[in-house]
Amino acid sequence: MTTTNTKMEEKRGEENHSSNSATFRSKVEKMQGIIHEYSAGGWDKCWEQRVTPWDLGQPTPVVLEILEKKTLPKGRVLIPGCGAGHDVIAIANPERYVVGLDLSENALKRAREKSSSSPNAKYFEFIEADFFTWHPTEKFDLIFDYTFFCAFEPRMRASWGKRMHELLKPDGELITLMWPTDDRDGGPPYKVSVADYDEVLHPWGFKATSITDNELAHVGLRRGCEKLGRWKRYL
Repeated sequence: MTTTNTKMEEKRGEENHSSNSATFRSKVEKMQGIIHEYSAGGWDKCWEQRVTPWDLGQPTPVVLEILEKKTLPKGRVLIPGCGAGHDVIAIANPERYVVGLDLSENALKRAREKSSSSPNAKYFEFIEADFFTWHPTEKFDLIFDYTFFCAFEPRMRASWGKRMHELLKPDGELITLMWPTDDRDGGPPYKVSVADYDEVLHPWGFKATSITDNELAHVGLRRGCEKLGRWKRYL
């Protein structure tokens, strides 16, 4: 490829990135308007109106990579805020029973429609419930938080940490996809940092085993401001 062609490709890439960024920001702003207007029912309204900028339409790429590397714990898995259930379906197998939890009826309707013919359907279920008040009959070996933490106002984060302690087995693992870590005001999504997670998890016996940049962030504008955290519960 000539130097001229290379520069043209780079320019097109920059233009596409700029366009995607603007589209994403527009969807986020519309989402925020719906949530602020409908309060507790805002998330369900977003799914009803299909204003879901967080939904990839496919499993989270970094989850697929972890599955390929065979480093996910076996046993019972919880995915709070599971939405359309892409990660639930991807993770579920004879070694892992996955519970997808969401308070949105419309999200779970879509998840059930999508998964009705899945060959691994007997290894997962979807439950409509509030993460903060739901009481399962058994605890979990693994919890995957896909930017779930950033959806809550900062005043609720301590309660999130307590719930992770209550829902995860001793020696269980919590995986957090942390975003947005760049500077911003307001939300959701609300700005987060590794320190924010550590502040609410450490008192409950959690320690980070690894914190890495997520190089597989699904859109360019999230690369560099999205991190993958893996935490063990030792108490």
